[in-house]
Amino acid sequence: MSRPRSFTPGSPLLLLLLLAACAALCRGAPMAGELRCQCLQTEAAVIHPKHVAYVELIREGPHCGVQEVIATTKHGKKVCLDPTAPWVQLIVTNILNSKSNKL
Repeated sequence: MSRPRSFTPGSPLLLLLLLAACAALCRGAPMAGELRCQCLQTEAAVIHPKHVAYVELIREGPHCGVQEVIATTKHGKKVCLDPTAPWVQLIVTNILNSKSNKL
């Protein structure tokens, strides 16, 4: 008759269970490799507002030295916009003004 395995501090089964629990708990946490700029290339051409579903403004910080503006089209495509383009600056100003009005 075999004896049931116990969970000793160095057992591979315990290690596997701990890794599975950590993976389940840490699912939403950013990984160290994600702390970088998201936009490698930016688009300066005007995108018609009727094609844009969402605009995300990511301020510069320790993850990236430049401000990033990411537009998501209604088809789900993400486009990095050039933050120095006048039309993008207008969008950023409108976003910042709408946030300050909600405070």
